[in-house]
Amino acid sequence: MGEFDLIARYFTRPTPNAALGVGDDCALLQPGPGMQLAISCDMLVEGRHFLSTVDPGKLGHKALAVNLSDLAACGAKPLAFTLALALERADEAWLAPFSRGLLALADLHGCELIGGDTTRGPLNICITVFGEVPAGQALLRSGARAGDDLYVSGTLGDARLALDVFRGTQSVPAAVFEQARARMEQPTPRVALGLALRGIAHAAIDVSDGLLGDLGHILDASGVGAVVDTSITINLIAACQDSTRVTALFDADTQLGYVLAGGDDYELVFTAPASKRDAVHAAAEQAQTPVTRIGHIEAQRGLRLVDAQGRPVSVQHLRSFDHFA
Repeated sequence: MGEFDLIARYFTRPTPNAALGVGDDCALLQPGPGMQLAISCDMLVEGRHFLSTVDPGKLGHKALAVNLSDLAACGAKPLAFTLALALERADEAWLAPFSRGLLALADLHGCELIGGDTTRGPLNICITVFGEVPAGQALLRSGARAGDDLYVSGTLGDARLALDVFRGTQSVPAAVFEQARARMEQPTPRVALGLALRGIAHAAIDVSDGLLGDLGHILDASGVGAVVDTSITINLIAACQDSTRVTALFDADTQLGYVLAGGDDYELVFTAPASKRDAVHAAAEQAQTPVTRIGHIEAQRGLRLVDAQGRPVSVQHLRSFDHFA
């Protein structure tokens, strides 16, 4: 099977929402009147972002999900995406489930594959996603204001828990591992929540590298600080809710490490005025996505972690993921 046979068989589909899709030197997109294009690009490299043993269907899902998560954080509606794919060989047994997983998620969000590239080489998946958002309504990292509430969607820490089990540094019951593994391999992009938060949230970012680091980007861009209640965040590991007690599996420091610096969660961290708490919860209900208020934004710069009594909590040993650190 040659390169163009591969593209035609697994990745060429009708694109009714694009002016021109796969098959030419460029694709053509036409955003709606008054809309701005939101564009993001993510690369997944074997051995760095995913294990060689991962199910290709789940990998196809995740490859697009991490990009849709960026659109969600911007409050943008998905439109289309391109796929650049390096493969060691044209393996139909791998390509068939990979394309099914990829395109099933694309269909779920009305996001059309409109072009890309294939080449021979070590497995590498690079997706560029395009969305649209009304001019002036994008959720940005720079919009947080002193007095805002601080929220996180869903749960945090599950993906890192699964990774540690794979590495052999953690042991948990099989049911807990399978739930954590599903969160690592097939994250849910919070697109519906991002759309519902337009006009309510002041700032947002998706949690890809860990809560501490990603929240830090909001604080730096907005020129503000935050207080986070660790007594709330420590209960955000979803996989452990099936166990009798979370503390039966991990000590408090381990739990906190997973939640604050685990990464690969693809949840949204966002800020919104305290006066809009009802609107936030209505948006969460509309999006069928739970949200948890974990702290607040303050004028004094920096990130401060406290316990239930407001006493400082030190986590100097915790760092979010950095490819080059």
